[in-house]
Amino acid sequence: MSFFDGPPIDRDQVDFAVSLAERAGRLARDRFFGGDTAASLKADGSEVTAADRAVEEFVRAELARHAPDDEVHGEEGGTTAGTSGRRWVVDPIDGTYYFARGVPLFTTTLALEDEHGPAIGVIHEPVARRTVFAGRHRGCRLAAGGPATPVRVNGQDRVGGAVTGVANLGTWSEELLLALHRRVFLFAGGDVVGLVTGHVDAFVVAGAPMGYEDLAPLPVIVHEAGGRVTDLDGDPVLTGNGTVLATNGVLHDALLDVTRGLPHARDWQALRATDPR
Repeated sequence: MSFFDGPPIDRDQVDFAVSLAERAGRLARDRFFGGDTAASLKADGSEVTAADRAVEEFVRAELARHAPDDEVHGEEGGTTAGTSGRRWVVDPIDGTYYFARGVPLFTTTLALEDEHGPAIGVIHEPVARRTVFAGRHRGCRLAAGGPATPVRVNGQDRVGGAVTGVANLGTWSEELLLALHRRVFLFAGGDVVGLVTGHVDAFVVAGAPMGYEDLAPLPVIVHEAGGRVTDLDGDPVLTGNGTVLATNGVLHDALLDVTRGLPHARDWQALRATDPR
C-alpha cells in the first residue's frame, strides 16, 4: 500500500500548513532584507544562519500550540517526539547557501506525514510571495497574491529538448551532466514549482545530496499535480540516494533510462581542500 491509497487529508490541516509556512516565510524574508544573513558551518560542512534557527523555532512553537501531540523534525533542531503518529518536517530556509550570499532564491518548506505516508507538502517562496501546496487527494494549488488556483504538470512527451530544471549543478558528475546535456535543455531557472505549474517538463537534483527535510514535501506535491518523483535510479525519493528526478510523468521512464547507473556527483568537497589559497 502506498500513500496514494490513504484517505484524503483534512482541508483544515492543509490550510493550517499553508498559513504556517507563509508566516514563517515572512520571518525569513524580514531577516533576509534586514541583512541578517551571516552564515557559519555546521559539523556536516553545510551552512546555517541565525535566521535558519529563528524561523525553525517559530514553526516549532506554533506546532506545539496547534498540534502538541505531533512529532516535529527540523533541519536545525532535530526531532521532538510525539504520540499521535503524525510528523511535521520543517526546512526553515531551503537554500541557505543563496540566503547567506544575498541571493533571493530560497524557500520555506513544511510537510506532514501520517500513518499512510506523505499527507501535506508546502513550498513557500518568501521573496516571490508564492506558495505551491498539496494535500493527499486534495490536488495541488498555487497561491500568488490571490485565491489559490489548481495547477498541473504539462503533457510534453518528447525527451529531446525537454525543458529540465536543475539544482546543485556545480556538484554534478561530468557523466551525468553530459548525458542530460545531449538529450534535454538544462534550465537553471526551473524547479518543482515550475514543474507542477507546467512551465518546465522535468527537474533534476544531483551532486550534493538533498536532506530529508528538503525532500519531504515533494511526493505529495508532485503526485497531486499529476507528475512522478523518484531518485535518479528510480527508487522512492524519500528513501533514495538524495538525488531527485521529478517529471510530468510521461517523460519519467525515458529520463531514468538516461540517468540510471551514472555517477551523480563529482568530488566537489575536495575543491576547497586542494585550493592553494
